[in-house]
Amino acid sequence: MQLATLLQAITPLKVDGASEMEIQGLYYDSRQVVPGGLFFALKGVAADGHRFIGSALQAGAVAVVAEDEGPVPFGITGTNGKTTTTYLLEAILEEAGKPTAVLGTVNYRFRERVFPAPNTTPESVDLQRTLRELADAGAQAIVMEVSSHALEQKRVDGCSFDVGVFTNLTRDHLDYHVTMDAYLASKVRLFAELLASDPVKPRRRAVVNSDDPHGPAVIAASVCPVITYGLGAGAEVTAEEVSFSVTGITGVFVTPAGRMPFRSPMLGRFNLANILAAAAAGLALELPLDAIRRGIEGHKQVPGRLERVENDRGVTLLVDYAHTGDALENVLTTIREIATDRIVTVFGCGGDRDPGKRPIMGRVAAELSDLAIVTSDNPRTEDPATIMTQIRDGIVPLGLAEYRREELPAAYAGKGFVMVESRRDAIRLAARVVRPGDIVLLAGKGHEDYQIIGTTKHHFDDREEAAAAFRELG
Repeated sequence: MQLATLLQAITPLKVDGASEMEIQGLYYDSRQVVPGGLFFALKGVAADGHRFIGSALQAGAVAVVAEDEGPVPFGITGTNGKTTTTYLLEAILEEAGKPTAVLGTVNYRFRERVFPAPNTTPESVDLQRTLRELADAGAQAIVMEVSSHALEQKRVDGCSFDVGVFTNLTRDHLDYHVTMDAYLASKVRLFAELLASDPVKPRRRAVVNSDDPHGPAVIAASVCPVITYGLGAGAEVTAEEVSFSVTGITGVFVTPAGRMPFRSPMLGRFNLANILAAAAAGLALELPLDAIRRGIEGHKQVPGRLERVENDRGVTLLVDYAHTGDALENVLTTIREIATDRIVTVFGCGGDRDPGKRPIMGRVAAELSDLAIVTSDNPRTEDPATIMTQIRDGIVPLGLAEYRREELPAAYAGKGFVMVESRRDAIRLAARVVRPGDIVLLAGKGHEDYQIIGTTKHHFDDREEAAAAFRELG
């Protein structure tokens, strides 16, 4: 495509140089540029793309899109529950006869094609290329997790959304957004700007969790009709006669399209919220209520979301991605509702991320567990011991016993916590101290199969480590 044609679709603040040239591809990574490419000099969290303009030009870029003026031949100056909800919607859409692709935290996938997910939401160029490839491969629906970073950085601004879903807003990513107000504002962009009707898609809908304190703000900002879901008064999509157990959830959907009994093998109250979100989105897409029920009942497991690890010790062993105070509280509250004996939680906090949530997660884990094992997560470039100390600061005011690793399990007679820096050793300690009937929660990493120490990724999978630890200890 000629650059001049691309320019007609935008309003550049300044254009330098000729525009009668063919563009062979779009790139934001200078290492991938090929001759004839258009390079986007993006300002990221860790690096500024303007520093790599020279490299892009050397690789054959014929045009550059930049925010800052510089010596170039051509320039145009111009943020819980998401993953589970995408899996549920995928199942619902498939039951409705729509071949569905998913782009999210766990992976990008369509039928037998599965790819690792470098980001929850791809960079804009990668996203548009991926959408084109998925459509060409036969996908008739796309379910996509849209992160706050992606909204803030306008990666999805070229997407024509039919439905936007707001699940909730809790403390996270403040290393990037700094304030909760800024975090909320990034989320609201999807509803206030990107769901506006246009001639291509005149009928768009917003689906909003009316139980969340930030729901009213999202509703007020939405530029399209809103469908609400939740368990509070006034929600349009809700559930009655709900029961929770170790085998799952049962209840009755109450919707504008009618009532219908349902059951799900998923665990806990927070997953009920995800089920309602998916059901409301299905209704927003005018899918049959029976297809919604079949999709929800047929969906078994989301990788790393209260995922069971089989063992022969009579212990319920669960791995979950909960890595914020709110998410961890939701998971542990759910576990307490179904627990018949003790709860042991192994968790840590990531390095180079919001330090304010560390004492919060410490308090939550210690309050809601019988034994909290504080360990390392992805320390990145921070000292793991420093991170663990900040977690400990949230536990100490509770006045619980602090065990030494060598005291356990003999001294493990009441609520308390222990500090074990090696995550592998922490998981093995959990395996050693539990007895039949206990529940072990490994929180924070979920589906991740790596641990980032310094700037290096090392293979590490909580599910593999837990299975091995329980086998070894018999």
